[in-house]
Amino acid sequence: MPTLTASPTLGDLLKFECHPSYGRETVTLKAGAAYPLGAVLGRITASGEFRLSPAAEVIGDEGAETAIAVLLEAVDATDGAAIGLIAARGPVILADGALVFDASVDDAAKRATKIAQLSAQGLVARATV
Repeated sequence: MPTLTASPTLGDLLKFECHPSYGRETVTLKAGAAYPLGAVLGRITASGEFRLSPAAEVIGDEGAETAIAVLLEAVDATDGAAIGLIAARGPVILADGALVFDASVDDAAKRATKIAQLSAQGLVARATV
């Protein structure tokens, strides 16, 4: 019998939100990547575009190293910049296990740093069942 798997849904990520009109924003995502639901994002200072938040500053994408938002939908921006819906401010509770980090966020300490940066925006990650 084949094993069926479902893609993550918003309900897997978002566990509590005060009011969608308050905390959500539409933003431009930098071209060159497919962004999954739950992507932890930073804003590039020079362009205002968002990208996966790296562990350290990346030349040309300065500012994105600070995590400030979480993507609430999967967006394919491989062929060009695209629009995406983010959780930008809280109070919001997110499932820790549903967050998707940049490849450079590759250990527990870097992950904890990103979660603390999100918490400063009111985006709180919690372990959920």
